[in-house]
Amino acid sequence: MSDSSFTEKIAARGADPTPRKPVSILGVPLRYGAEMVGVELGPAVMRMAGLESRIAQLGYEVQDRGDVFSGRLEQPANPQDKLKYLHEISSTCEQLCSRVKNSLDGGELPIILGGDHSIAIGSIAGVASHCREKNQSLGLIWFDAHADMNTPETTPSGHIHGMPLAALLGYGAKELIEVGGFSPKLDAKLCAHVGARDIDPGERELVRRLGIRFFTMREIDERGMSVCMEEAIAIASQGSAGYAVTFDVDALDPGDAPGSGTLVRGGLTYREAHLAMEKIAEAGGMISLEVVEINAALDVNNKTGQLGVELILSGLGKTIL
Repeated sequence: MSDSSFTEKIAARGADPTPRKPVSILGVPLRYGAEMVGVELGPAVMRMAGLESRIAQLGYEVQDRGDVFSGRLEQPANPQDKLKYLHEISSTCEQLCSRVKNSLDGGELPIILGGDHSIAIGSIAGVASHCREKNQSLGLIWFDAHADMNTPETTPSGHIHGMPLAALLGYGAKELIEVGGFSPKLDAKLCAHVGARDIDPGERELVRRLGIRFFTMREIDERGMSVCMEEAIAIASQGSAGYAVTFDVDALDPGDAPGSGTLVRGGLTYREAHLAMEKIAEAGGMISLEVVEINAALDVNNKTGQLGVELILSGLGKTIL
């Protein structure tokens, strides 16, 4: 799709295509999927950066609905375990699934704050469950440096934050793929992955087998973010209910987002990330938004936390003019 046709499509929907649904904020201070101290503080640092008041300034009614907690850790993980902290993560995701579904059932647009990316198993399950009751399909845009498509058979670390997209597509441990009571949650043909530059061999095989559309950093470099996002939105928009968006801050270049435990050089620039979210806001159709993997212990003057808030605002329709 050309830039002009994309603009015409947006203009045809009206001057402000972003629906002003009530917004609910939900934190998930979970770190067990990454097993790294600091990522559980992500919800707190985005709140401290004024997330609620800044969303309200855009004209939204906002409710902060608190946090979903993972409970007390039963015992340390075995270093050889291929599913570290499975019970704690699956339990948290079941709770999150219910909370997100309730938000959508109430006509809200949920904004989910992580925590590590294993929470997407629960948040996207909640969105998919809401859509399933309405006999609608769900699209997905997944921003990440990594594929997040490992399984217990392919994982090099046993960290579940490297498995959520596979689990949502129906691959992995039963306790993860059946969160919400059904599987799979998504059709790979309705999913677009943006920003990948570090993919494990086992993940690469699954990506190719499923045919899920990956917009790698090389493709973004060659074709430009605007064109890639138009295609990603077109794919996700085929979901009859709209699409969910989940943004792992390690999709960003470490120079712009130092506060992540899984940094990979050569990521999205500050402006590329904002352009992506601005395109999503212009297109309409987003029904949930999630930002994860902000590690306050590794951040510099809350630079990444502030950026996480700014990206949420761009996704909700904030513009330069």
